[in-house]
Amino acid sequence: MEYIALALAPGIAICIYIFYKDVYNREPKLNLVVSFFLGCLAIIPAIFFEQLFIINGNTISAVALFAYGVVAFSEEGSKFIALRLYAYPKKSFDEPLDGIVYSVMVSMGFATLENVFYVMNYAAQGQGLQVGIQRMLLSVPAHASFAVVMGYYAGKAKFSPGKGSFYLLRGLLTAVFFHGTYDFFLFIPRFTAIGEETGNILLAGGAIGSYIVCLIMSRKMIREHKEISRQAFNEKNNHV
Repeated sequence: MEYIALALAPGIAICIYIFYKDVYNREPKLNLVVSFFLGCLAIIPAIFFEQLFIINGNTISAVALFAYGVVAFSEEGSKFIALRLYAYPKKSFDEPLDGIVYSVMVSMGFATLENVFYVMNYAAQGQGLQVGIQRMLLSVPAHASFAVVMGYYAGKAKFSPGKGSFYLLRGLLTAVFFHGTYDFFLFIPRFTAIGEETGNILLAGGAIGSYIVCLIMSRKMIREHKEISRQAFNEKNNHV
């Protein structure tokens, strides 16, 4: 039971964090809960796609193709579909910040269910606590940062007439890029002959570095859309 709690905690904590970032015009809680569970369901097509295109070969190019074209594309694509089909058309999606809020909810549903699978699998091998803590600090927040990037552009798309498709595609591809880069560095020692300790440390540094860059971008994007939300809130109240 403690492993389940460990696996659930980071995703739920991030959901609460992003909910309270939406200070001025909060979304209906039901919509957020539905988005979270759609994110959970989004793991099904992602798993199917990843199993369909298992990595074939142990070259750097094969790892890159698998990281970017299979794992990152399938996972971010599945989340994007959930966001685009459910939250994006909602009337409650009425300001750019909502793109980030809904995207993070979808992503945390996906990441939380994935986290449960990972932690429970490693718990059976006696490594549940170690893996749970590692994923709490890296993998789950990484999914959140990818979601912020996607949601940022979804928010711009909703309120940029004539540029909606461009921003939606840009958000998806940017999320795929950061997700793929993060996974690429982690996959190299797993699928290739590179296994020396120094090499693994450098590769882990590459994954963490890409995550930190995305995290910094995410913080700026949240601040930008939150400021737009604040201005709209003040403007509305000044006219009351």
